[in-house]
Amino acid sequence: MVPEFGLFSLIAAFCLSLVLGTLPLIGAYKNDLLWMNMARPLAAGIFVFLFISLAVLAHGFFTDDFSIRFVAQHSNSLLPVRYKLTAIWGGHEGSFLLWTCMLSAWTLAVGVFSKNIPLDFLARVMGLLGLLLSAYILFMLATSNPFDRLVPMAPINGSDLNPALQDFGFIVHPPALYMGYVGFSVVFAFAVAALLSGRLDAAWARWCRPWANVSWAILTIGIALGSWWAYYELGWGGWWAWDPVENPPLITWLFGTALIHSLAVTEKRGVFKSWTILLAIFAFSGSLLGTFITRSGLLTSVHAFASDPSRGIFILGILGSVIGCSLLLFALRAHRLKSDVGFGMLSRETMLLANNAILVVAGASVLLGTLFPMVYQALTGGLISIGPPYFNTIFAPLMVLLVILLGVGPFCRWKKTSAQYLLRQLMQVAVASIILGIGLPLLIVMEFSLAATIAVTLAAWIVLSIGRDLLNKTANKPTRMKGLRSLSMSYYGMQTAHIGIAVMLVGVVITSTFSSEKSVLLLPGQATQLGKYNFTFNGTKPVEGPNFVADEASLTVDSNGKTLTTLHPQRRLYTASGSRSTEMAIDASLFRDLFITLGDPGRGGSWSMTIYIKPFIRWIWFGAILIAGGGCMSAADKRYRRRRVRSKAIDKNSLAGELSPVI
Repeated sequence: MVPEFGLFSLIAAFCLSLVLGTLPLIGAYKNDLLWMNMARPLAAGIFVFLFISLAVLAHGFFTDDFSIRFVAQHSNSLLPVRYKLTAIWGGHEGSFLLWTCMLSAWTLAVGVFSKNIPLDFLARVMGLLGLLLSAYILFMLATSNPFDRLVPMAPINGSDLNPALQDFGFIVHPPALYMGYVGFSVVFAFAVAALLSGRLDAAWARWCRPWANVSWAILTIGIALGSWWAYYELGWGGWWAWDPVENPPLITWLFGTALIHSLAVTEKRGVFKSWTILLAIFAFSGSLLGTFITRSGLLTSVHAFASDPSRGIFILGILGSVIGCSLLLFALRAHRLKSDVGFGMLSRETMLLANNAILVVAGASVLLGTLFPMVYQALTGGLISIGPPYFNTIFAPLMVLLVILLGVGPFCRWKKTSAQYLLRQLMQVAVASIILGIGLPLLIVMEFSLAATIAVTLAAWIVLSIGRDLLNKTANKPTRMKGLRSLSMSYYGMQTAHIGIAVMLVGVVITSTFSSEKSVLLLPGQATQLGKYNFTFNGTKPVEGPNFVADEASLTVDSNGKTLTTLHPQRRLYTASGSRSTEMAIDASLFRDLFITLGDPGRGGSWSMTIYIKPFIRWIWFGAILIAGGGCMSAADKRYRRRRVRSKAIDKNSLAGELSPVI
């Protein structure tokens, strides 16, 4: 009866979400305080029931209850406990339950941490989130029930979890990605609530910015964890493959990056209101697109859930209804959001507008390259492939333009900037960046590369611009330290994220340009050389894991006669499913990774293997950590935590007016 209790909790959550999606919205329309005040306790109830459902499903995995269809399909009695946890989101039904539970947690968080938001506006936001929860839970109950039973006889030992998912990276990557995805639902609800109420001003942007920044930061970590997991687990030594399932998080991230910059302009200057709303809809659409692609059955991938296409039709219906209605509302209300504030061609507003345009074009380009093969196949029945050459050709130049703007933007002032002042500020930074861009790659790798020179020049451009801006902002203070303390957390967050982009840029280009690899067939005792490293194959031995047996190789790595490390790649056979998997061996350091993949055995005890040297690849993920940290620092700015006088519910005839912030 335990699984039925989980299903009952899911049904209870659906009923409460229907109430949350109706009564607070009606209460806001009718100015009914009682109905509006129901939003917070309803959100708490939904979270509790969804958490119970998730806990019941987890109990099924931990107790090997193979009478539950989902457990039987994605677990095995031999599976280690930590991977039974992973198996909860290793398939469609469990991952969508986790997704919905996270949305309920975000909804509850909005109720708890939004004491400064007027009650009628908060009721609209939480009501809209209730409608989303209703649609998601209905989808599970109608097509994707995680508590379906296997009758009359359940398998004794279950099936198994995909070997590629039996890894720590998969324990942390999907939850982080889902949490970032779902966070943009909150931003979307804020945007639609603004359209419904007509309130879109500096106060609205201040309410919305922390949620946008935190969602964006978590999504950054989720994407970085996915890149890291793909790098060391899938066996090809890469960190990004422009996979159709990898791309939707990037699309969402690009739109989200444009959104957080546009929100800053809306808060500071009261412009870009319509554009900000549209970006919030775009970012949320990207998250729904990712859901549709991975769950529609269009693709078969280690990242995707190859499901019944009827589920894809249901999700497509949700996507079309939600996005269609929000765009229709935007079309009807956008004319009310016009601003009379002007700005010149050389201004911070113009730089941020250009930033937005580049990010949106980049996101649209990735979207086109991702969807076109699917649309082509649906219309013609033929197959067409769009690979890295398309994405790199379009994406790289756009990112170069974006990085150039990152260096110019901090020196521009709001409304208008003198061309002479801007040129004076940037000239020294530009000269120093070019010198460093030419000199550092030659010094480090002793080899000239145009791509590396451009990358280091652009990275230096960002960092030196930040340094010059800090000097300017503290120049008139009694002491530099006092001047640094006077700057806001939001400012430091912005600059930390920009430094992260510089670090990531260096990592991406250096590892793409100077990586080397070598495929060899070695007998025990034989050695091969790659770069300055010598790899000696010592042979293999059998090892046994909790649910697999493996051949484990031993390779000693030395350089200039000095032994550096011994690496142990494995070739595994999982006993439950009979699937084979490769476990890479990596010697990681700040400036390079040594990466070995064990292939198939040959004659006479020989083994094939591929050896990689990946310089600066860790900088990619270190940069992502800095970017995400910058987003969290910006969200922690004290002005977002200031308590404001709580506004009384206002008459429905005045809903088109805008609120001014009350400190």
